Amino acid sequence: MSEFILPNLGDGVAQGDVLKVLVKVGDTLTVDQSVLELETDKATIEVPSDVAGKVTAINVKAGDKVKPGQSVLTLEGASGGNGASGAKGASGAKTEAPKQEAAPAPQAPEAPKAPQAPEEATERPRASVTNISSARPQTAVPVTPPPAAVSHVTSAPAAPSVRRLAREIGVDVSQVPGTGPGGRITQDDIKEFAKRVMNSLGGNGQAAAASGAGRAVGVGPALPDFAKWGEIERKPMTGIRRKTAEHLSHAWNAIPHVTQFDKADITALEQVRKKYRPEVEKAGGNLTVTAIAAKVVASALKVFPQFNASVDQAGESIVYKKYVNVGIAVDTENGLLVPVLRNVDQKNLIQLSVEIQQLAEKAKARKLSLDEMSGGSMSISNLGGIGGTAFTPIVNWPEVAILGISRGGFEPVWNGKEFEPRQMLPLSLSYDHRLIDGADAIRFLRWVAEAFENPFALTLRG
Repeated sequence: MSEFILPNLGDGVAQGDVLKVLVKVGDTLTVDQSVLELETDKATIEVPSDVAGKVTAINVKAGDKVKPGQSVLTLEGASGGNGASGAKGASGAKTEAPKQEAAPAPQAPEAPKAPQAPEEATERPRASVTNISSARPQTAVPVTPPPAAVSHVTSAPAAPSVRRLAREIGVDVSQVPGTGPGGRITQDDIKEFAKRVMNSLGGNGQAAAASGAGRAVGVGPALPDFAKWGEIERKPMTGIRRKTAEHLSHAWNAIPHVTQFDKADITALEQVRKKYRPEVEKAGGNLTVTAIAAKVVASALKVFPQFNASVDQAGESIVYKKYVNVGIAVDTENGLLVPVLRNVDQKNLIQLSVEIQQLAEKAKARKLSLDEMSGGSMSISNLGGIGGTAFTPIVNWPEVAILGISRGGFEPVWNGKEFEPRQMLPLSLSYDHRLIDGADAIRFLRWVAEAFENPFALTLRG
């Protein structure tokens, strides 16, 4: 007798929800046969086995939450593995089952919270202190500031940038002793305080959250009892919805967003698109505005390299990417997913149209792998098929820009002599103001709009 152990599911994936068990007691399991269908916080995956044998017991069921290292099946006459399966993770690579983690160190008692400064009292912490890690072990210290520091801790003198850092990593600035002139709190004070809290709590992020020194992203005051006013229904978040909420909260908190708006005259483009659409459909794709936008954005990223970059705040540097990958937001029943088109600058519109069609189908069927949703240069969100005139899309961190497309329509446009009907496409560009200035953003958006208006010029210039 042996067991099939759930392997690692991919980087950063701590657990998954069982959607379906794909075998039953009495089945003869073969190597690479799918055992479970799991929904993680990033994708839906099938977990295959690397052992063969007869299934004598199933230790999980649909709806269960499972973690790597957990027993899934009991097998008789197993072969091909070593008793603890190393099945494929989300990316398809085989990994060994994780070792049993050591028991956590005893948690430090919760320290009393210092009074909060009036101007901080209404602000909600937005990130967890678990984002901070110490480069070297340090002696655990009490969370409560020393008595000598209390007088200036309660007043919490700190610059806006210091307060922002504290909010982003979930530290209550009123508890931090300041080492600057006159007891002023610096960024180094915030970071050092977070490290001390983590060490005093044994590195346990949940304990840090419970202590009031660190809180999970998006966690705020407790909700009122809505049942007092009428009937309610409570449903748990799906893994994808939960991850989307966390990711967007982080992006909104970490990136100073600005959105520019413009319109592109696509009257001529629509004539060309309708003309060549049948040819693309024969190849298995659909020549949509999204496919054309992906090609336009890929060309624009070469002209404006600062849009194909990421801000490394910790390293005080900017990472410029030489590849051109474009994420395409897909609306599914389970939430928003963003599969990534690879090397868009090297593909023609037929290839891109077919690939977008395939990725969208996989997204809606919850079959996207983690790799298929990673490594984007910039993203596109097209809501034109639903409606709307403009919106402010949130940048898909760690990218620095996202293009939003709304529903196009005919408008009267002055041609110098008279008004004539032209089909106009609303565009919305959100960007990270830490790296991109407003002038560069509008130049980028104008370049994109002109590429839509004159597709021949795009072909001419590449």
